[in-house]
Amino acid sequence: MKRTTTVMLMALFAAVVCLAQTHEGWKALKSDVNFFLVNDMGRNGYYDQKPIAALMGDMADEIGPECVVAAGDVHHFEGVQSVSDPLWMTNYELIYTHPELMLDWFPLLGNHEYRGNTQAVLDYSGVSRRWNMPARYYTRVLESDGTTVRLVMTDTTPLMQKYRSAADTYPDACRQDNGRQLAWLDSVLTAATEDWVIVVGHHPIYAETPKDDSERADMQSQLDPILRRHNVDIYACGHIHNFQHIRPADAAIDYVVNSSASLSRKVKPVSGTVFCSSEPGFSVVAAGKKELSLYMIDKTGRVINTVTRRK
Repeated sequence: MKRTTTVMLMALFAAVVCLAQTHEGWKALKSDVNFFLVNDMGRNGYYDQKPIAALMGDMADEIGPECVVAAGDVHHFEGVQSVSDPLWMTNYELIYTHPELMLDWFPLLGNHEYRGNTQAVLDYSGVSRRWNMPARYYTRVLESDGTTVRLVMTDTTPLMQKYRSAADTYPDACRQDNGRQLAWLDSVLTAATEDWVIVVGHHPIYAETPKDDSERADMQSQLDPILRRHNVDIYACGHIHNFQHIRPADAAIDYVVNSSASLSRKVKPVSGTVFCSSEPGFSVVAAGKKELSLYMIDKTGRVINTVTRRK
């Protein structure tokens, strides 16, 4: 009987995954509050950036997201120099052109933005109606049909010593006050009463990656204790260019690495890995009063993994 039930559940999951490649299947992903999570896409339209951007528009037509969360590295490789830098056109405006993507985008800074003029990234909010970045770190509440989601956008590059000590390459990193940001984060999470709390940063706290171990060590010592103290639901990030879902044995938080929306990289499981994939793509987040789902979407529009939290 147990084996029969397992087989039936697997078949049902496979059917949902296949259905999600169709417009009707995408509609099934919709909940009370919906938004897209995208990052590491700034490749001037090359690799898979343009087809994924088109897919985002097609899926937005069915799901109706409230916003797009852009978790850093919108601009590879040296950031932007000003609000009139041509990269705003070739990385963003002329790529994400679907009418259903003409909504609020909530960005944050990645390490590649820190190689350029970080203030220009904030100032672009005064140029583009849909680019909404009021500060290097900030919070927004999404609410619909009685369900509330608090998004907490963090600035992770200055939290790592490797960037702070490389002033020639990342000139603004060492100028940021980490103590002030962490105190702000603690105060925001202390006051949060929403149904779901999602903290977003560019860099992972836990992940399989060839990047310096010091990155995760700094994130684990500075950011993670605050997230654990307040038992946030999801910490979502990018930076690694693949999909990863990690649940450390001693944590109740779901740590999600969102894949690149242009050029992806290989990945393998590590301790705590629930799921990983080298597919490029983006994620759809859907929240109801009792259930929060993060759907990892590959470049064909297929749901390849779902992170689910229930109350």
